[in-house]
This record gives sequence, structure tokens and C-alpha cells, in this order.
Amino acid sequence: MTKINAQRPTRQKKPTSLFAGETLREEREGAGPLYLEVKQMILDRIHRGEWPPNHRIPSENELVSELGISKMTANRALRELAHEGELVRVQGVGSFVAQKKGYSALFEVRNIAEEIAERGHIHAASVVVLADQAASPDVADALDIAIGAPVLHSLIVHHENDVPVQIEDRFVNPDLVPDYLSQDFSVITPNVYLSQVAPLTGSEHVVESVLAQPWEAKLLVILHNEPCLMIRRRTWSANGIVSAARLIYPGTRYRLESRQGKTTPG
Repeated sequence: MTKINAQRPTRQKKPTSLFAGETLREEREGAGPLYLEVKQMILDRIHRGEWPPNHRIPSENELVSELGISKMTANRALRELAHEGELVRVQGVGSFVAQKKGYSALFEVRNIAEEIAERGHIHAASVVVLADQAASPDVADALDIAIGAPVLHSLIVHHENDVPVQIEDRFVNPDLVPDYLSQDFSVITPNVYLSQVAPLTGSEHVVESVLAQPWEAKLLVILHNEPCLMIRRRTWSANGIVSAARLIYPGTRYRLESRQGKTTPG
């Protein structure tokens, strides 16, 4: 009789739980709201370094499946962590552990690519608009030119490590910078180019807290109700007003800084 050695089926390993060994205290007397416990579970992993900056954390559906909670509870936990600056939520992609907020000098006219490089991060720019057009009343007033006069318009999104951190919406006086539209602003920033051809002699800054317009929220990949920081900046050269720009920063990803005078004791 021929002996048949039947191979025993290989046992497939059960996937490791994202929250192995942890349970929610939903049934315990005095336990706080469930979404707060979910937030704390996520924060514990971030603060222990298990989930470092830019790590993709479990999605709402994964939290529902792992923890047996409602989608509403998972959504609130992630939403509040994003508003508190612990997470960055990118629509259609997921939620990621936030890096320490980037910062921009408030009353200096600095190159954002240089600021990002100083943090050891990678800058990239997406040019959305580069065109000439007629000056609207607001733009004409900002540049001190006639309404309907030709102006040069650039709309650029600046990224830090592939995350959008600034919309630069700029209008330039063509009489002072005639070759502006010929530049490749994915390689050189408007700040660097304008500093070369029309050296800065003065600037004006107005800072506001705003909600992004729908198209701005789409470019920054943020929710429509996320607060943003806006700087309105005008710059002068020896020959007049060179440009007027609106700079929009997502409030959860950026902060503005200003220092004056002595910063060290002694």
C-alpha cells in the first residue's frame, strides 16, 4: 500500500491589531466620552515615538473595525486631533502625524524655500497661474496704478515635504519687472527673482485670521472650515511699488514669528 504524506495546511497568522492589548473603558463607571479615549490612544503612540512625524495613522474605517466604535466617534477624535495640530488630514489620502509647525518670519521678506531648507526639509512649488491681466480696483489700489492697467499675476502653491503650506497669490507691476512671466517659478521663487531685478527698499505687512475660500482649501488640501493665517504684503524698490501679494497659510501647519531687539541675556 502506498503511503500518502498529506501536508498539513499552513495556518495563516491573524493580522496584528493596531491597538493590540488595549481596550476602551466604555463600560467603566466614570469613564469620559469615548472619542477622548480614542484621542488618547493615538496621542500615546505619537508621544512614545511609535508613530513618528508623517506616519499615516489608521483611517476612520480602521478605527471603527479595530475598536468597535461608531464612525462618528472616530471622525470626532481625528478631527479634534487635526484642529489641535497633532495630525494633518489630507483629503482623499489619509491622516498623518504632524511635524512640528513650520514658521515664517512675520516682518521680514524672506524666501520660503530658504526657510524650509533651514529646517532640513524639501521645498517644491506648483505654478497654478502665470498670466497677464487687467488690474481690478483692489489690485490697482495696492500697486498704485490705474484700474484696468496691465498687471502680471502669479498663483503658486508652496509645499514642504510634499505637504502644501502656502498659497502665494501675487500681482506685479510690469513696468518695473517686464520679464516676470518668463520665469520658471517651479525652480526659482518670485521672492528670489524680484530681489534680483528690483531690490527691496521697503515693505508693508497686514496679518489677518481668515477661513480659506473653497478653491484655496482645495489647493491646500484642507477642510473648508480650517482657520488660516493671511499676510497681505506690498514691496517697494527705488522706482515704486513692485508687487502686492496675499500669502495664505493653513493654521494647523504654520505659525508666524517676529523677534526684535536682544534675544540673549547679558
